Amino acid sequence: MAEIFRVMAAGRWTTIQDLGRAAARHLGVPVGGAMDRFALVAANRLVGNPDDAAALECSVPGTDLEVLSAGLVAVTGGNPAPRLNGTPIPAWTSIFVGPGDRLSFPSHGGGARAYLAVGGGFRGEVWRGSMSTFTLLGRGGFEGRPLRPGDRLERVVDPQPGVAGRHLSEAQRPAYAPQPELRVVAGPHLGRLSPADRSHLVEDFWTVSPQSDRMGYRLEGRTLQIGPSTTVSFALTAGCIQLPPSGQPLLLMADHPTAGGYPVIATVCRADLPLAAQLGEGDRLRMRVVTVEQALAAWQERVTALAEIGPPRVSRRAAR
Repeated sequence: MAEIFRVMAAGRWTTIQDLGRAAARHLGVPVGGAMDRFALVAANRLVGNPDDAAALECSVPGTDLEVLSAGLVAVTGGNPAPRLNGTPIPAWTSIFVGPGDRLSFPSHGGGARAYLAVGGGFRGEVWRGSMSTFTLLGRGGFEGRPLRPGDRLERVVDPQPGVAGRHLSEAQRPAYAPQPELRVVAGPHLGRLSPADRSHLVEDFWTVSPQSDRMGYRLEGRTLQIGPSTTVSFALTAGCIQLPPSGQPLLLMADHPTAGGYPVIATVCRADLPLAAQLGEGDRLRMRVVTVEQALAAWQERVTALAEIGPPRVSRRAAR
């Protein structure tokens, strides 16, 4: 297949990601995949790909790519401020690029991650049914690692005929914000917090620690007390908020372990995980408790929003 991009600069952490390895959870393999799954799916639909096609999860700012062959691309994420040949271009919109063009993210538009999809999808190593990069084991993606200057990226298949100018309106996107309020549902161990600490959990601001990564964010703020601090290990999912002995909450993200023994005091609603995914070191957040029914309704709104672009296409991998 044709090479489509040469990496000129990869920013702090740019990788190939898709929707991850949900089918391998029973083996203890983290689901992984895109941190902001809504943005990845939207980018893929804008260029006519299946929802689970591999795209680039680009750290912002710093990623700079040279176009090697013509194609239809779309950039999504938390206000990524993309530029083509130095000129600002609209995000959440499909555009054609040609050989010699330069696509870059030189400034921080507000979110920590941008997603770049190309018609035909990015090629990566398939491991446990996914091309997502899992750096802990060095599998998937581009040699199991973040991209480096000089890497040359290929597409998986020849793209279907595409249309430039397809767009997802701002009203249908997640409400990305510098200090988001994340909706959470009560966790199984929330009642082990004192009434005062339950109030602090949802009334205080929490800051994303430098000791944060794709596995999870350590949230800095008031120390919460819970006892005992461990319990029998049980299954975990992205969005779980654990409380370890330090008393500083851990918000689990894409590469989280499949099971653990720290108490889970809350879980971020699936609809608001895109907002959490766009947080970086030093960013702040608050929480608001909602019911399970409200969380499900919010997720349905996200699914409906994507229909503005079009219906999902069947994955070639799923068809096999």
